[in-house]
Amino acid sequence: MLTPDRALPRLTPGVLLLATLFITAGALHFITPRFFDRIVPPWVPMTPRAATLLSGAAELMGGLGLLHPATRPAARWGLLALLAAVFPANVWMAQDPERFRVSPAVAWGRLPLQPLLLWAVWRAGRPGLSNSRERHH
Repeated sequence: MLTPDRALPRLTPGVLLLATLFITAGALHFITPRFFDRIVPPWVPMTPRAATLLSGAAELMGGLGLLHPATRPAARWGLLALLAAVFPANVWMAQDPERFRVSPAVAWGRLPLQPLLLWAVWRAGRPGLSNSRERHH
């Protein structure tokens, strides 16, 4: 049971924005799966569609999990694992962007965003100030 000085962090605008990003990206895996199917590297040990749907479901669940303080820590770890798992696909796409019909600037530009997303997810799931301390500041 949580006491007021051990309360979980509230939903902040930054966490809401991050959750929206992952929920939207996850939904796009189901709305436009062919794009995501194309960027699954051939060495992934499942069909491209299975990888697309699995990663889309993980993004949806992670984004939704960020919305509630009780599920935020699990969402944090799940999204960190997901970001690490999909990074090789982003590198693969950057190596041949024309094949995926994206500009080289977009394909390479996504790579430095990955550490920023990892950092944002890490911060979103960390323990924060208690509600009682927030009221006094």
